[in-house]
Order: sequence, then structure tokens, then C-alpha cells
Amino acid sequence: MDPDRLYFYGLLALALSALAAFVALLFVPAPYGRHARAGFGPGLPTRTAWWIQELPAPVVFAAVFFTGEHALRVGPLLLLGLWQLHYLQRTFIYPLRMRVGAKQTPLLTVVLAVAFNCLNGSLNAYAISHGVLRHTEAWLGDPRFGIGVALFLFGWAANLHSDAILRRLRRPGESGYKIPRGGLYRFVSCPNYLGEIIEWCGFALAAWTWAGGLFALFTIANLLPRALAHHRWYRETFPDYPPERRAILPGLL
Repeated sequence: MDPDRLYFYGLLALALSALAAFVALLFVPAPYGRHARAGFGPGLPTRTAWWIQELPAPVVFAAVFFTGEHALRVGPLLLLGLWQLHYLQRTFIYPLRMRVGAKQTPLLTVVLAVAFNCLNGSLNAYAISHGVLRHTEAWLGDPRFGIGVALFLFGWAANLHSDAILRRLRRPGESGYKIPRGGLYRFVSCPNYLGEIIEWCGFALAAWTWAGGLFALFTIANLLPRALAHHRWYRETFPDYPPERRAILPGLL
């Protein structure tokens, strides 16, 4: 089949998966972390599950990217760098810092994540390094590229800082949950999710492709319902939870 036609069908699948994820997660929080529960089949140790499900994102993206005719142009290489900055940290460093004990992640969740990362990585790489050259040297001076990169880096830093605050809540060997404080937690319950949403909206702006835009949409569809579920959980679990905090958008939601 023609690669452009495959790309179109892949975009359609990504759009439908975003819609399905949003509707499903509004009613049934994804069963891992504090929302883990029985009834979703066999599981894997959470750290192992994370490595398996995230690995396709940097690997598949790179494999498709470097088969493209524009792979060695400056613009595409910069976008590759942003993608790998997120996923190499998320795949190899983040799991080593997890304090998950004996927690398990349902195998079903891992399989769905692997499928999504294979699809999403290949679509975004194809859009950047194959076909019509969109990211010329002139594009690097376009405000959309500059603002998009700045948003991506801000979101990436916010995500990492928020995750670090969560890690410091527990001493080695401790379990259970506490109220996170400091940083963007002064305003929202899930600044790590807010940071990731900002990241991929920035990437979508910098790349200016359908694949990038749909990935940003999927990120919102996936993380917004989870942030709302986290926020409800915090309020139900801690009577002294700061009442001024919102779930994910300061002062709004």
C-alpha cells in the first residue's frame, strides 16, 4: 500500500484512539498506580512494565525517521532531538527512580501502550523525515517553531521537577501516599501531567504536522481524565487537602 495512504489511515486510528481513551477514562481510571485494582487480568512488575511499554517510542521513531529522505536535515534532526529528549529519559531514567515496591501493572495496559507507541512513533517520524520537506531552514525562523520548542522545554522541565517532588515524598522502604507540596503543586494536583501536555502541544506547534497535533490531542485525552481522578482521590483521602488547588489547570479545572 502507498505510504501516504498508510499514513492517512494511521492518523485516523490515532484520532479514534484519542476519542476512545477520553470517553473510557472519564468513567474508568486506568488501573495502575493509586488506581490499581483487580479484574484486569495478569500483571507485570511496574518497573518492567514501564520499560516494555515505553521502549517502542524512541526505537520505532528513530527506525522510521532515519529511513526518510530528510533525516539529515537540520530541522528534522532538531525535532528528533526533542522527541528523544523526552523518551530516553522517560524510558531509561524514570523507571530507575520509581519507588513502586511490589506493585504490578496489568498486562493489558502494557499491550495497549506498546501498540500506541509503535503507531504514534512511526506516524510522527514519517511526518517529519519523509515526503514533502516541511521543516526547512526557513522553518527554523518561524515563530511557531521557536514558541513550540520553548513550550516543549518548559513542559519537560515542569514534568521532571514535579516527578522529583513526588519521589521525595517517600523515604526508601516507605509506602503509601502523602500530599505533595511546592513547585506547581501549589496550584494543581497533577503538574506532572500538565507539564507533559504542554510538552506535546509545544512539539505539535514546532512540527506543525497532523501527527504531532493528534499526539497532543491524545495526550490531553489520556491525562486530563486521569488528573481529574487523581484530584478526586486526593480530596477524598486527605481532609486537609488544599481547597484552592485545581486538578490540572490553575484556577480553572
